Amino acid sequence: MAQRGARETGQAQVFGTFSPLGRNHYRASRPGVESDPMAGGNSTQDGDLLGRLAAGDEQAFTTLYRSYQGVVYRFAMQMSGDTQIAEDVTQEVFLVLLRKATEFDATRGRLTSWLYGIARNQVLRQLEARGDCVGLAGGEEDGDSELPPELVASFDPVESLTTRQRAETLREAILSLPPRYREVVVLCELHEMSYAEAAAVTGCAVGTIRSRLHRSRALLHGKLAARRSHAAGKAPQGR
Repeated sequence: MAQRGARETGQAQVFGTFSPLGRNHYRASRPGVESDPMAGGNSTQDGDLLGRLAAGDEQAFTTLYRSYQGVVYRFAMQMSGDTQIAEDVTQEVFLVLLRKATEFDATRGRLTSWLYGIARNQVLRQLEARGDCVGLAGGEEDGDSELPPELVASFDPVESLTTRQRAETLREAILSLPPRYREVVVLCELHEMSYAEAAAVTGCAVGTIRSRLHRSRALLHGKLAARRSHAAGKAPQGR
């Protein structure tokens, strides 16, 4: 029972840190409060560190890990809601970095995007294994087409996180989205990526990212409105 309680507490945390170099540890913060979502070194510094890593420099790996493990863990946690998946994905991402540092091509994008892409693939494998990837693929026939502006223009899920809804309510609503919609909310809203950056991570066209984000906002708006309505219905009536 104690183990289950600890697991549920961990799932409620939107982010923490994980070290594959030694004992697992977490530096928890309030749900929904992010550090710089695109934190890390600049491209020149990253290129130098990758070159040193390929030559066997352990310190270079440690520097890269400390720069990027936080955003990788947060992405995996926000996509899965599962601390074990987030830990496993974070470890796998940096094992891939160790093995394939020479495969990174700076002309095709930032190191951050490359690491997010690896993390995304790992998360989706884990979600598929637990039967949570229904609706990952799909096109306009599944609702990826642009929505009327009136359905999406007035809703900002991050604003809901900070001013209109408790963080836990929004976290649950995001996790209930189909993965193809969930990932654009996590990337564009929580990690503040541009459409182009999110497209590079997911391998989708920029227009697809834009339309999925619009659709995601409408879905979240509906889910949160339903939760508010349900909560209002359960509230005790005044005399």
